[in-house]
Amino acid sequence: MHVLVLGSAAGGGFPQWNCNCHNCHGLRHGELVARARTQSSIAISSDGERWLLCNASPDIRAQIAANRELHPRHGPRDTGITGVLLIDGQIDHATGLLSLREGCPLDVWCTPNVHQDLSTGFPLFPMLTHWQGGLRWQPIGIDEDHLTARFSVPACPALNFTAVALHSNAPPYSPRRGSPTAGDNIGLYIEDTVGGGSLFYAPGLGRLDDELRAWLARADCVLVDGTLWHDDELQRAGVGQATGTDMGHLALAGPAGLLAALDELPRSIRRILIHINNTNPILDETSAQRAELDTRGIDVAYDGMRLSV
Repeated sequence: MHVLVLGSAAGGGFPQWNCNCHNCHGLRHGELVARARTQSSIAISSDGERWLLCNASPDIRAQIAANRELHPRHGPRDTGITGVLLIDGQIDHATGLLSLREGCPLDVWCTPNVHQDLSTGFPLFPMLTHWQGGLRWQPIGIDEDHLTARFSVPACPALNFTAVALHSNAPPYSPRRGSPTAGDNIGLYIEDTVGGGSLFYAPGLGRLDDELRAWLARADCVLVDGTLWHDDELQRAGVGQATGTDMGHLALAGPAGLLAALDELPRSIRRILIHINNTNPILDETSAQRAELDTRGIDVAYDGMRLSV
């Protein structure tokens, strides 16, 4: 299984255009040892030729340009992208579909909740019907009665996909914001039936339970939510009042934080953080928090990172 990290930042990217927090200021002025990052998205392939986007960020055009695997190669109009899978309906994960309109019709895998939100509050599905038929919905069957769903993607014949309902939050524009239901956010367990490797991908993870811990422990590599170091990080940085809990992101630090859960996994499992908010101190490669990750054997995803699982 081939994995391209197209974007590794949370919504707004790093540096965020209107943010003057310690990290954003430091990167702009060359005072921080850190990498610029675009908004979170990965691409997955079983053959290195045909790629499934997992989320389509607002930065998708720049991300395609930066990854030659996604460039046109076989005709006047062409792309390595065969479809898009949305793990939620968040603005930073779905807006890129607008930039892909020239490639319609386009298959889009998502849950009924996400399809509903993207047909009403943020109506990408009806809007894009004006471009060669628009988006062709491929349902992922997660709802209150079905918390996991197995499915396949034709362009990735060697990969088996299992969607897992996660505890997180619905988008701010959704009527379910603050009271999400199953299907607003999923994780993906992906198995390579030829090579045998497996990946668990969850950039939006609000709460852990025993079932989710078991999915993490099954994977050879986990690529999971690293949004915030502290739950009240935005308040500490003076850039907002929302907590990680409010937004549906489990903080890394603390006895009930994600790092403690990752420490429980066998060291044979590769652990990587993605969806890093611009305020998170782990972006500073010289920070104490980054050194703590190094000690724990946990990596931080970056744009252009390539994985073979």
